[in-house]
Amino acid sequence: MIAFVAGPVAALGPDTAVVEVGGIGIDVRCTPDTLAGLRVGEPARLATSLVVREDSLTLYGFPDEDARRTFELLQTAGGVGPRLAQAMLAVHRPDDLRRAVATGDEKALTAVPGIGKKGAQKLLLELRDRLGAPVGTAPRPTAAAPREDSWQEQLHAALTGLGWSAREADRGVREVEPEAAARLAEGARPELPVLLRAALRRLGAGRAG
Repeated sequence: MIAFVAGPVAALGPDTAVVEVGGIGIDVRCTPDTLAGLRVGEPARLATSLVVREDSLTLYGFPDEDARRTFELLQTAGGVGPRLAQAMLAVHRPDDLRRAVATGDEKALTAVPGIGKKGAQKLLLELRDRLGAPVGTAPRPTAAAPREDSWQEQLHAALTGLGWSAREADRGVREVEPEAAARLAEGARPELPVLLRAALRRLGAGRAG
């Protein structure tokens, strides 16, 4: 098992980072939240989980061991593969998922693309004794500097990378423009993870309606 990769970031894509390790570029699939904390040319250390299929080897990367472990525990539930597990972590931090499961919060799970009401109910039952109790409320640490693309481009790429259509991604960007504008008015840079979660909640609510 590859427990982590560490080295300079060689390239970034909508859903992947290439980390140079010993002269080899390792392709790591990451959530938009994780990617937002990386910059090309700067060092990174990602906890990783290797998913082996008959026709592929895919390495998934996370900012810490808690996220990696949660990713693997989520896949112990029926119908949850690596892509859905990663989508759940793109919408919610590990502790938020633990809290949602502990409190039976269906709405939190249906905010994830690909999870409907019945799927959420099933997951709440299956994961109740697997994820454990919430451990705290501290925000996940991320690197201070985001990539140089505009927040609209980053958010649009993140949404399409999670399976939303380009049209839905456009709507997601429009939905969170007031929050981004408020941050800019304060002289601060819009935070992609915060905007992404807000857009996913609203897009999910639109589908549910």
